Amino acid sequence: MQFGVMMFPTDLAIRPDELAGEAEQRGFGSVFFPEHTHIPTSRKTRWPGGDDLPDEYRRTLDPFVAMTAAALATERIEVATGICLVAQHHPINLAKAVASVDHLSGGRVVLGIGFGWNVDEMESHGVTYRTRHRVVRETILACKELWTSDEASFEGEFVELTPSWMWPKPVRVPPILIGCAPSDLGFGHVVEYADGWMPIEGRYDIVERIEKLHQTAEEKGRDPSTIEVGVFGSRGTPEMLERYAEAGISRVVFGLPPRPRDEVLPVLDRRAELLTTVA
Repeated sequence: MQFGVMMFPTDLAIRPDELAGEAEQRGFGSVFFPEHTHIPTSRKTRWPGGDDLPDEYRRTLDPFVAMTAAALATERIEVATGICLVAQHHPINLAKAVASVDHLSGGRVVLGIGFGWNVDEMESHGVTYRTRHRVVRETILACKELWTSDEASFEGEFVELTPSWMWPKPVRVPPILIGCAPSDLGFGHVVEYADGWMPIEGRYDIVERIEKLHQTAEEKGRDPSTIEVGVFGSRGTPEMLERYAEAGISRVVFGLPPRPRDEVLPVLDRRAELLTTVA
């Protein structure tokens, strides 16, 4: 089982390069950065976590800038989005950013993606909430074409790419992990074009949903063993980690508070003590 950490990188928190370096020294395998470009003051969309939106949502650094800083300060740790709001990106720009960070990091990018919950934020980007799943699908498929083909092209409902050159290519096609609910719609996306499912701990029993994911894969002709299952925002109790290991979950990402260095490192130390809990 691989362990990682996630933190909102903000102007008030420990720097992403410092966090990644400290995490790598403690044996963590990945560091994830969320994304929110801005938060409209209208606040028409309720935050899934409650009524009071935490301040870090308003202050988040660009995740690809944070990942670049983290990559250049480290040697081994994977740098990741957790999650990237794909529908809010132009596919060519997204493909270029991901490939550039992967090139500079020597092939250490993991692309955690999601469909988004904040309607206000999406509208600022010209994204329609009801079509966002289809937009994300086409954007990722177009990105994969740009990452793998010397002359890339794509034609879909929302994305059209005439034959084009784009370098650098990523060192590896970044693993795609989808953070979504365990629905037929979400699992259909995971099975079609992703490398794994990355649900948030605490919203439902993740272990009990794995069978449904595997059934969806078999129905669509994909080997379930090719789909990684991870857990995002884990509390990290030893009992829960043992249960995850028994269920075949291969990645657990712990959340860290977006605070200054002297407040984050003690939490990181406590999380690091869990790394030997599961063999």
